[in-house]
Amino acid sequence: MENTRAIVLEVLTEAEKDQASYGRILSGVLDKYNYLDRRDKAFIKLLAEGTVDRRITLDFILDKKSSVKTHKMKPVIRNILRMGVYQIIFTDSPAYAVVKESVALAGKRGFKGLGGFVNGVLRNIAAQAAAAGNSAEERLSVFLPARGEMSDEKYFSIRYSLPEFISEHFISELGDRAESVMSSMSGIRGVTFRFSLKLSPEEVAEAVGRIEAAGVQMDAEDGEPRIYHAFRTGDIRSLPGYDEGLFNVQDLSSYKAVLSAGITKGDKVLDLCAAPGGKTVLASELAGDEGSVTSCDISDYKADLITENITRMNCRNVRVLVRDATVPVPEDEDKYDVVIMDVPCSGLGVIGKKRDIKYNLTPEGMESLCELQKKIADAGVRYVSKGGILMYSTCTIRRAENEDRVRYITENYPFTVVKGPVQLLPDEATQDGFFYTILRKA
Repeated sequence: MENTRAIVLEVLTEAEKDQASYGRILSGVLDKYNYLDRRDKAFIKLLAEGTVDRRITLDFILDKKSSVKTHKMKPVIRNILRMGVYQIIFTDSPAYAVVKESVALAGKRGFKGLGGFVNGVLRNIAAQAAAAGNSAEERLSVFLPARGEMSDEKYFSIRYSLPEFISEHFISELGDRAESVMSSMSGIRGVTFRFSLKLSPEEVAEAVGRIEAAGVQMDAEDGEPRIYHAFRTGDIRSLPGYDEGLFNVQDLSSYKAVLSAGITKGDKVLDLCAAPGGKTVLASELAGDEGSVTSCDISDYKADLITENITRMNCRNVRVLVRDATVPVPEDEDKYDVVIMDVPCSGLGVIGKKRDIKYNLTPEGMESLCELQKKIADAGVRYVSKGGILMYSTCTIRRAENEDRVRYITENYPFTVVKGPVQLLPDEATQDGFFYTILRKA
């Protein structure tokens, strides 16, 4: 039996070493250990995601309680300690077992001489956490600075594990609501399943029952009978109904946006930056066999992700193309009833799920995205038929990428806003931060 904590350490070390996509590494590791029990895979996913998500907070606690600062620790020891602190504070794992396993893990990775150091740091933190209370919030609070000791930007950075420039951005954009939004993004969130429009309500209920029987917690979304939020999933691809195409992974906010575009049977739809294909699949179901969807993205890898999804979901009316959305395609001008322009963005709305985004963002990188979005808009507006619909959307919370880009379109091209701008925030529903506007071409 593989040690689950050792597998999580493998994920964290690989992601830190190569600065690669943490999500892709975790998916590969779950494939590698696919023979493990579903509960073991769910624990691996929980611990890996939680440790990545809370990294800034965990390092702050370790820097307070360790004689060696985190940036000076050996990477393996640093990640073992992060995993240990995460379990002690944010999970119900017995602290004595966490300490014991962490020390053993250091020894197995060739650092037996540092076992005493690992033991001392974690036992000290565990004792203070236990004295603070039984809830994760009580255990965390005892290690945090007082709110007035530093600027709000710094405090929120530590409290919600965000780079300081991002917490500063949220304060600037959202004012008094900033902390509510940051709080809603922290911690482990469920995976949102959207059940196929081809299923009857009875078939949806049956599919949900099968997934629950596999040990997954399924929480229904109020008012949206095809949306469920799943917890303790393990590897989603192994769940009942996945291979049959009964459900797709799509956030509630993305679902709302595509529905707002008003796609009807027989429509010709273009999805410009489509990977991994959630919007394409929904557009396909809405357009029906009488309609069609052309789904594009910039690389073979992304096109393959779309193809995998549409094949599994049995979308027969979709063609997938490798295409750079910034390069105009003259033969497609005025061709589509609906164009979905979900542009590359800073991703500030999805950092509650894609946890490594916040560590890879820079202020300079965020600024460069605005020019890329303009280029995509300049090309994409051409494809909308006269009287047709353009859906402009992002998964971020930033006026420069959202309202300012919509204004750019309406000031330079013959489009008027018919719905929006709509900024969805993660503290108002179980959803990502997401922006969309529906425009009509003259």
